[in-house]
Amino acid sequence: MYELTIETVFSAAHQLRGYKGKCEALHGHNWKVQVHVLAGRLNEIDIAMDFHDLKRYTNEIVEQLDHGVLNEIFPFTEINPSSENIARWIFDSLKRKVDDDNVRVSAVTVWESDTASATYYED
Repeated sequence: MYELTIETVFSAAHQLRGYKGKCEALHGHNWKVQVHVLAGRLNEIDIAMDFHDLKRYTNEIVEQLDHGVLNEIFPFTEINPSSENIARWIFDSLKRKVDDDNVRVSAVTVWESDTASATYYED
């Protein structure tokens, strides 16, 4: 099994509805996103997946959030734009672009600061 990992960043504001504390107020983060992909075998040129493709797919998704107010962007108009929900949304969106009979997204980690992150993965 092979694992590839890429990282990207975006900046966005959010507020956590129902949170009793400072995070209920509108505030921003410089978010970091780590994507992990698993592959069972290498292709005909001995790579699992082109890093450029994985970065491009991830950036297409993250660009929808960059420099926005997450609470105003679907699905975060319906669910809280928590690190946990952002990680799952990126995972699900990326899975539709990447997964095939050999390659699958295994985890997405979203860092809202240097010391706080949330990871989403499926069993």
